Amino acid sequence: MLTVTFGEIMLRLAPPGFERFLQSPMFLATFGGGEANVAVALAGFGQPARYVTVLPANPIGDAVVAELRRFGVDTSCIVRGQGRMGVYYVEPGANQRPSKVVYDRDYSAIALAKPGDLDWNRCFDGAGWFHVTGITPAISASAADLALEAAQTAKAKGLTVSCDLNYRKNLWKWGKPAHEVMRELVRHVDVAIANEEDCQMALGVKADIDVHSGQLDRAEYRKLAEMVLAEFANLKKIAITLRESKSASHNGWSACLHDGQEFRLSRHYEITHIVDRVGGGDCFAGGLIYGLQTMDSAQDALEFAVAASCLKHSIPGDFNRFTADEVRSLLKSGGSGRVQR
Repeated sequence: MLTVTFGEIMLRLAPPGFERFLQSPMFLATFGGGEANVAVALAGFGQPARYVTVLPANPIGDAVVAELRRFGVDTSCIVRGQGRMGVYYVEPGANQRPSKVVYDRDYSAIALAKPGDLDWNRCFDGAGWFHVTGITPAISASAADLALEAAQTAKAKGLTVSCDLNYRKNLWKWGKPAHEVMRELVRHVDVAIANEEDCQMALGVKADIDVHSGQLDRAEYRKLAEMVLAEFANLKKIAITLRESKSASHNGWSACLHDGQEFRLSRHYEITHIVDRVGGGDCFAGGLIYGLQTMDSAQDALEFAVAASCLKHSIPGDFNRFTADEVRSLLKSGGSGRVQR
């Protein structure tokens, strides 16, 4: 099944290794962005994926298109428009030092885009699934309108619509609060993906969860999922990730999935010596979409998504670089990390 994703892809600038910003006078330049990361993950798993965005008509925009094509992503519906290339800087954390992200994306091409700028009939041609996140509506009022237009059109065309709520407090500056915008968008969504903060800040659904405890109460996540499903009757499923942040280098990782009938929990992973956690949630979303499209049970889809995201924590950069077979190998082996030869 062809999946279409829509959002902003940015130039990612990161210091080498685990250095602080400009500790040495250089940055490693790659590309990344939530919805693009999902498209790359799906293509890597062998599923057709089309990425839709608006890019500046310059050589950096050209490089983005070339990079996505290298991963097998369909870029035929990318539009070139006015505005600049969004940039984000990331300083990878280690041990007790948290990762730090600085956004530089005002007046980017996607921030200036507005409803009517994209031909959604063409973008959704041959597609069965559409994925968007809460990051795009946070960029600007016109980008929020464009994301809503996309979700409404996809739903009207009979596509399954998924949304990773992805609350980013440093982006919601243009006027409306996140919950006012996102609650309207989620009315057109079938599958929601979130963590506990996303549910509270993007939807206004409160939960008694202490994310800093290092040990999360699974029962509270069930209550949270049930509250979201009760408030949004259109949702068929909600997946919530459970990240136990013991340090920047050591996280517990698992997830749950609720379809209104059954609450499922995944296997739990202890991820130590994290290389890069940015893009881990997007890899989870890509894995879940892949699993729900191709696997026999929702539990299998959930386990695949969690395992895929676990592996992503070992790779620098936004993009997933694991195949579906490599994810299945983790599920079978238990993650011992033994040399394969």
